[in-house]
Amino acid sequence: MESDTFDELDMKLLQALETDGRASFSRIAAALGVSDQTVARRYRKLTALGGLRVVGVRNAERLGKDHWMLRLRCAPDAAPTIANALARRPDTSWVALMSGGTEVMCMTRPRTPGDHDDLLLGKLPRTPHIVEIRAFQLLHGFFGGPRGWLSKFAPLSAGQLAALTPRLPAPPPGPARIAAEDEALVAALEADGRATYPELRRATGLSESAVKRRVAALLESRALFVDVEYAPELLGYGVAAALWITAAPSALHQVGEALASHYEIAFASATAGPSNLVATVVARDTAGLYAYLSGKLGRLEGVQHVETAPFLRRVKQLTYRQGR
Repeated sequence: MESDTFDELDMKLLQALETDGRASFSRIAAALGVSDQTVARRYRKLTALGGLRVVGVRNAERLGKDHWMLRLRCAPDAAPTIANALARRPDTSWVALMSGGTEVMCMTRPRTPGDHDDLLLGKLPRTPHIVEIRAFQLLHGFFGGPRGWLSKFAPLSAGQLAALTPRLPAPPPGPARIAAEDEALVAALEADGRATYPELRRATGLSESAVKRRVAALLESRALFVDVEYAPELLGYGVAAALWITAAPSALHQVGEALASHYEIAFASATAGPSNLVATVVARDTAGLYAYLSGKLGRLEGVQHVETAPFLRRVKQLTYRQGR
């Protein structure tokens, strides 16, 4: 997979960061067989041209927190304003304008039950120009989160992947937790997943040795993982859409697993709501999207209905920056 902007080395660097977002440039360079300076230069290019950011993400599944996907049908002139307001909230991780600008799609990760009630029962119903609210609780993730999309294209060799994969112990049983004293540390990593230990020490007031221990504990418990965001358009994939899929209950898991195996699928989850699966499909162009819908997806046994909602503009992926 190459584009006019990025080449194979860029793809390998992106997958290296998906594998271990905090790996040093020297460790990545050694695995890829290039110099530290080359990795640093490519990283700066990806940041400048591809919107690359490496950020810490709370693992809601491990923390025992609910995920919700919201579909908000809005008056056309209000949708961008509503999307930007949702993107600024700390409990949202993904916001997009859909369907010609009349719909906002949003993923929420409430940190407390009060966050969920405040948004769904408080602010949104009272927001002018929202015509309809549909909420889908995510029940089971098939793909996405800690599993990066680029792993499906395998730009890294098996040896390179092994050299870069963190050797984490099995997480302890039961849900993970983020202690109150770790909130400042997590917030710093949410802003910059590659923040150095001296930077994290300054952000938290802890000693550098304490910061190292706490970061290791958060990653080992899987309470936190480090993810990457970038513009898929610059990888040559300029078309994306949400798929709201209804599968026969007996085929739900089988269809979800099949979706997870398709390289076109960047995210897939079972949901509670009007449909029982939601997925994000990424294609090079409209013809590629049609080929997927009529081919791989159309041939899946157990699929009863599919609604396709094209993305018009991503307002927020993992983080939000005004004017994106």
